[in-house]
Amino acid sequence: MAIYTTAEEALKVVKSNDFIYIQGGAAVPTHLVESLVVRAPELRNVTIGHIHVEGDAPYADIKYKDSFFTNSFFLSKNVRHVISAGNGTFTPVFLSDVPLLFDRKHVSVDVALIQVSPPDKNGCCSMGVSVEACKAAMRNAKYVIAQVNKHMPRVFGDAMLHINEIDYLVEYDKPLFSVNAITTNETENQIGKHIAGLIEDGSTIQLGIGSIPDATLSQMFHLKNLGVHTELLTDGVLKLIKKGIVNGSQKGIDKGKIVASFMMGSQEFYDFVDDNPFVELRECSYTNEVSVIRQNPKMISINSAIEVDLTGQVCADSIGTQIYSGVGGQVDFVRGSSLSEGGKSIIALPSVTKRGESRIVPFLKKGAGVVTTRSHVQYVVTEYGVAELHSKNIHQRIKSMIEIAHPNHRENLERQYFEEFHKNRI
Repeated sequence: MAIYTTAEEALKVVKSNDFIYIQGGAAVPTHLVESLVVRAPELRNVTIGHIHVEGDAPYADIKYKDSFFTNSFFLSKNVRHVISAGNGTFTPVFLSDVPLLFDRKHVSVDVALIQVSPPDKNGCCSMGVSVEACKAAMRNAKYVIAQVNKHMPRVFGDAMLHINEIDYLVEYDKPLFSVNAITTNETENQIGKHIAGLIEDGSTIQLGIGSIPDATLSQMFHLKNLGVHTELLTDGVLKLIKKGIVNGSQKGIDKGKIVASFMMGSQEFYDFVDDNPFVELRECSYTNEVSVIRQNPKMISINSAIEVDLTGQVCADSIGTQIYSGVGGQVDFVRGSSLSEGGKSIIALPSVTKRGESRIVPFLKKGAGVVTTRSHVQYVVTEYGVAELHSKNIHQRIKSMIEIAHPNHRENLERQYFEEFHKNRI
């Protein structure tokens, strides 16, 4: 039976050498995390795991290296430093597989820290804006501690749970982390136009967060009867929903519903999803399962990259040997959308970095990770156009990729092709 108590009392169950899983995205239970860090002098070698997390991550401060070690399944900005600092690491894993790490006991969870809405008259709470792999961590944890926050929206689907599934409830109200409106530039708007040109009426879309997804959404008001099946849901879709463009009527599964695994956005967005049966959050083992994704006809996945080589190999998790983010759900959705009837997988990126370096490259940087293989890739989009690579041979791929590279780099890319690829008669 759940016990109402203080964070200090609840967190006494945490022992040295424990593994703690923290609910991710905008749902990080900040009061519990801050109270845990207070215990740093008493604890040693506590491992903290999570996917992408927003807000402060005080446990990742190098001064707590003897107490806390971060093991992230997707590196966000606030913990990116831990690898070089020596107080953390990164586990490469598809987002769809993270729950299996817990369910199959590859990773043993001692304590799960979550955040929920206040219980209703039946004792049911909602995990609100993030389910991801947290539900799997909870069902395998020795203890579940929940921060109960009146600001957490009540979202349906796998987000719902009964207080009897929680060991300790800690009441603490605090507004959720929110994402401000994103301003897009000319390059991003042009990329968005190219992507929108590939989307048909009745498509189901998967988008991430950032300026390119928002630029794409702003170009989709001419379309009809769109659906959404995604890992991350943001308020970029709100205008399309309110105009009836996103209604889910043509989806092959979960018809009439928006399905996601976690969400981040503005307060307006959180107000919209609160108690709204149109939106369901599901475990990432469902949202990112290829056999589920492919059931939606005209499934469109839109993902980003750090760099793409001339044959279509996609690096999305590292800059050379420096881990930047993670595998996430890119491969899950690339494969699922490719297998969908009429589906398309799209990799989108500006042609150059802020320093003017080409992001279309003859070879990936030394140590760079191949997240999506050239065999998976269908479309690559920059502001200069669309390269359709699926079913194309190496010669055709190189030609198509050079055509969407920045004009300042095309000659050099072509020269390197003749010097390296052509001499090997690829």
